[in-house]
Parts: sequence; structure tokens; C-alpha cells
Amino acid sequence: MENFAIIDLGSNSIRLEVDQINDDASYQPILEEKEVVRLSENMGPENTLKRPAIDRTIEAIANFKSKFENLPNLNIKAICTAATRNATNQAEFLEEVFDKTGIRLEVITGQQEAHYDYLGVINSLPIVNGIIMDTGGASTELVLIQNSEEINAISIPQGAVTLTEAQLDTDVPSASQLFQLFDHLNTIYNDIWWLNRGTNLPIIALGGSNRTLAKIKRRNDDTIKEWEDIHGFHMSIQEVKSIFINMLSSNLDERKNISGLSKERADIIIGGLAPAMTLMRRLNSDRMIFSKRGVRFGILHERLANVRNANHAEDNSEETGPRFN
Repeated sequence: MENFAIIDLGSNSIRLEVDQINDDASYQPILEEKEVVRLSENMGPENTLKRPAIDRTIEAIANFKSKFENLPNLNIKAICTAATRNATNQAEFLEEVFDKTGIRLEVITGQQEAHYDYLGVINSLPIVNGIIMDTGGASTELVLIQNSEEINAISIPQGAVTLTEAQLDTDVPSASQLFQLFDHLNTIYNDIWWLNRGTNLPIIALGGSNRTLAKIKRRNDDTIKEWEDIHGFHMSIQEVKSIFINMLSSNLDERKNISGLSKERADIIIGGLAPAMTLMRRLNSDRMIFSKRGVRFGILHERLANVRNANHAEDNSEETGPRFN
């Protein structure tokens, strides 16, 4: 038995998941935490992580560590994504995190992030064909799934925080700002040669901004009590458009009062949803399927596969028995 702690440092939030993995590769979740740190805040064209964001992040990591460091048989996998990946002061940041917390962060590539998204989705939802879309704070991962296989994947260095800071007024974006944003995203999609193979396929949505759509829809349905339980939830394109239009017609204070929308996300939600809205229209997708199992669940299943492989190798060794020359 081992305790497996996963720290996932994104551009907007940092998350912790701790699972107990048994010798037979079964597992039980022990702990799940989230803190908004806005690591990519004000990075600017120089792509430099700024002091307030660094301090918030280190404080959050130290807080997470205090909750699992005394567990027996502990293994830790701590990863960071786009904000750290793109930062010109990446090395200094990683060194400071290790010096102050003892946690060594691993910077994963955009392709690795997309692959972990695929592992998380395919091991938790019955998806045969679709486009996975994980919109984070500073990047967006896209994965084409056909016959349940990962066919193509890409990471785009654009996300909720970076798009908002570069393109939009956080209170009420103007028509010209929105036009330029959607035109910018369409230009990016034009360069992804395989993307049109996803025409008419559903979008499997991950990331806090995308999942907000499902939370708003469920929160405003009086028949649903567990409104945050969105894994596997479906929404039609008409339902998605209706919620997005409502956001566009609201100012920041009004968005903060939308039931199901976190106040901490209200300033970046329009920029955060723009990639999905542009992609749904481009691919003529008729529905969005929501997943709460992305990168962290993919990392967990990678670890479970390693345990199963080790067990299989041990079983084969026992069946073969000792060899003598």
C-alpha cells in the first residue's frame, strides 16, 4: 500500500489530490484541495512570474504539504503547467519552491498535459469519439479521440487569464474586443490541420471556466441537489449559448452574482469560455460533455498502470520459477 499525493499547479489554481493505492492497484481517495493562486497574473509580454503570485503559490504548496507529509509510504508527483512552462524565470521559481517547501515541481510539456487529460477522460467516461478541450489559465489543450484512441493532441499557449489580460476589459468587454478575440482564436484554429476531423463531434470539456457552464445550468435547476456533481453531464449548444450570452450582457458585479459562477472567476470567465464558444461554432458541435477527471486523474491512472505492470511481472516471475545454468 502507498499514499500517492498529486500536486497540480496550473496558471489560475493549484490542486491537491491524495489517494491510497492498494497492492492490487485499487485505490481510495483520501483528500482533495484547491486554492486560487493566479500564478500567471500580470506576467506580461516578458513572461515573468511576479512576486505576489509566487508568494501565494509557495504558501499554498506549503499548506498542502502540511496535510500529507506525515502519511506513511508516501509518494509525491508535483507538476506545473503553462504559466511555469512559459516563464523566463522558471529556474529561479522552481528553486525557490524547493528551498521553501521541499517540494520539487516537474514542468510537464503541453503534449504531456494533453495526454494526461486523455487518460483522465478515457478512464472515467464512455467516450468513443470527441474533442477533449481543457481550458486553463494560460493554455488550452485539445485532443482528438476516435474509437476511444488518442489520435492527435496539441497545447495552445492561450487561456482564461492570458486571453483576458491581453484582449478584454474585465468589467464589460466591448464589441470590438470580443470580435478581435474570436478572430484571434479562429486564426489559431486555422493552423491546426487535424481539427476539422472533429466536425460534428461533441466537446468533452475540462478546466474551471468550461465546467462553470455545467455548474450554472445545474445550480439553476431546482430538481438537482448535487449541483457540483457535473461529471458526465451533457449540455446542448443552445444551452451553452444562452449562458454565455447572459454573461456577455452582465457587468463584473452582476457576473459575481450568477448562481454557480465562482466570484473568483467572474473577471476571467468570458475570456475563459471564448475558446470553447469559438470551437463549438467552428466544428458545428451540438453538445458539450463535462468531465471532472483530467490531468490529476490521468496521473493517477498512469501510476495504477505501473502498479498493475509490477504485479504482472512478479506473477510471471513466480510462475517461471528460478533458473539454473
